[in-house]
Amino acid sequence: MAIFLGIDGGGSKTSCLIGDETSVLGSGSAGGSNFVRAGEAQAKESLAAAIRQACMIANVKPSEIVSTCAGMAGVVSSETADTVRRILAEIVPGESEVVGDNAIALEAAFGGGPGVIVIAGTGSIAYGQNAAGETARAGGWGFAVSDEGSGQWIGRTAVSSLLRAQDEGRETSLPRIVTEHWKLNSPAQIVLAANSTPPPDFAALVPGVLAAADSGDFLAREILTSAGRELAQLAAIVARRLFAGNGSVPVAMVGGVFSNSALVRQSFYNHLRSEFPGAVLQAEVVEPVRGALRLARKRLDR
Repeated sequence: MAIFLGIDGGGSKTSCLIGDETSVLGSGSAGGSNFVRAGEAQAKESLAAAIRQACMIANVKPSEIVSTCAGMAGVVSSETADTVRRILAEIVPGESEVVGDNAIALEAAFGGGPGVIVIAGTGSIAYGQNAAGETARAGGWGFAVSDEGSGQWIGRTAVSSLLRAQDEGRETSLPRIVTEHWKLNSPAQIVLAANSTPPPDFAALVPGVLAAADSGDFLAREILTSAGRELAQLAAIVARRLFAGNGSVPVAMVGGVFSNSALVRQSFYNHLRSEFPGAVLQAEVVEPVRGALRLARKRLDR
């Protein structure tokens, strides 16, 4: 019986699945493994911890794994893929393939067929493929200049929006939430923390923004609605480039921002239908790690 390993390495979380030819045998999770952000040592630690946990649950040894596919955030060149492949070789001795996280998400959503996926986790990107095999992307150019609608974007927008609300004399619970999540002594320290070097973890503010929105905070709801709109615009850009407005286009949502916020999902759907009426949205948020496991199986067949 052949054993396969699929990995989804994100900026905040690493997930993996171990399976045989037809079934999932075990799963594991750990912290982020985007080595561009976290560094090589942290990436290796997270990958090792997630794989170790999955192996224990599946009751298999790493040496039994014959094929691995890792879909990693931050893999943008052959050089970065080689670095991840080298890290994996120190943990799992079998053959490994390293691709971008968009590739495993597309596989999980459409099984290699045409469609558009939008990933909204710590970062964000839209990626698609048409029936001719042509691909296109939008967004995902890094936190400082892009990643619209992502966790990082939501946190950064929350800080800038609360400061504008203070200027305008509008009440919001966001100053208290940011103070608590960043462990500051008072809201007066928010400006210093937000402008510090290195910058703070803006994505860590997302749970607080979600809670504030659920409690009816107008500003938090505006931010999440805007996140959905930004993500819809990314999806529409890719859909127009690949499908030219012809017929229906399957679209899938990926990542924690979507899975944790009904408001983002609804805003995304409403704006996507307005931007690209042919879009047909999958109701369920996709788990990219399942696509990684599928690709690991396919790799052995090639």
